[in-house]
Amino acid sequence: MTTFEILNKAKAVSQNAALTTEIKNNALTAMAKALIDATDEILAANQIDMQNAKGKISDTMLDRLMLNSDRIKAMAKGIEDVRDLPDNVGKVLSTHTLQNGLIVNKVAVPIGVVAIIYESRPNVTSDAAALAFKSGNVCVLRGGKEAFNSAKAIVTALKQGLKSNGISEDYVNLVEDTTRQSSFELMTAVGLVDLLIPRGGKGLIQACVENAKVPCIETGTGICHIFVEKTADIDMALKIVDNAKTSRPSVCNAAEVLLVDKDIANEFLPMLYEIFKGRVELRGCEETCDIIDIKPAGEDDFDTEFLDFIMAVKIVDGVSAAVNHIAAHSTHHSESIITNDNAAADYFTLCVDSAAVYVNASTRFTDGGEFGLGCEMGISTQKLHARGPMGLRELNTYKYIIKGNGQVR
Repeated sequence: MTTFEILNKAKAVSQNAALTTEIKNNALTAMAKALIDATDEILAANQIDMQNAKGKISDTMLDRLMLNSDRIKAMAKGIEDVRDLPDNVGKVLSTHTLQNGLIVNKVAVPIGVVAIIYESRPNVTSDAAALAFKSGNVCVLRGGKEAFNSAKAIVTALKQGLKSNGISEDYVNLVEDTTRQSSFELMTAVGLVDLLIPRGGKGLIQACVENAKVPCIETGTGICHIFVEKTADIDMALKIVDNAKTSRPSVCNAAEVLLVDKDIANEFLPMLYEIFKGRVELRGCEETCDIIDIKPAGEDDFDTEFLDFIMAVKIVDGVSAAVNHIAAHSTHHSESIITNDNAAADYFTLCVDSAAVYVNASTRFTDGGEFGLGCEMGISTQKLHARGPMGLRELNTYKYIIKGNGQVR
């Protein structure tokens, strides 16, 4: 089926999408069960993708692609978590009565057809489908070629869950064309796509932002910073930096840049060096290299999302210098300060212009599930409509419903 044919079917369903919360929740339960029931088929498809991708993508990217039974269970749990969230559709966001007696209600409604272009993370397939469905939308998924077989098996299971509840399978759609042409078709499908969400690397996001003729959410790359301020608890800082860098370096909320206050650098950096020795490649500014024996940072290292066991390190003179560095190099995703100084924490959280700003915590928490949103459609780094993890509310817009009793103007 062509991308255009898929979009037309999706649009037709979206124009008649008026499912009750009970119907949606029952369907989500069935979708989660269908995913578990299809574990063998999904794993077999994923093995094909893994074999095809070996030698073509990095080990960290292979980890993003790889599925096992636990990850499929986690995907099903994500669907159930979305099911259990309050339904935002139809919620009256505000209401007021005019002097002429008109009652003006602002009501949450679905966006319509939501197209998602993503790369090699199969779990995005089920996350996006569940969020779109619960928020009353129809989704059109366009995954990367590396994960196509996995995504197809997942979508087949999700469609079976919908079908078992007597609901149109066209609420969840997978684009079969994995060439760039299909991405361009989604970007330019005016009248058929109501919202486009790219989820992936810098190149994909930039291509969508520059070429999209339909409304597009910018889900930025994650050049995430951690600043170890001079009053920081050293043990806490080491634990947080280790977690933010090494727990899963291939994801967008992993820390890529470490900033260290000059007053604590001589104590902190050697201890970090010992923890990271043989595990993480540190690349430092000149002052850092004077303290620990590491590779000098290159010209682009403070502007790179490594998605690997690599971290750029810079010594700065206080919180103001840290904020200035972040302003010059951040992608406005997630930043963290480790400190025991409330004034420094307040200055950092006020002045750092990112979607998520942490005090004494790892950047790895910037995630829909961790934020209590069930799962996420992506991390928006823009400021209009949605910012940060995009959950159910961010997949709704609103309209005004005005009730009268014969008023004319």
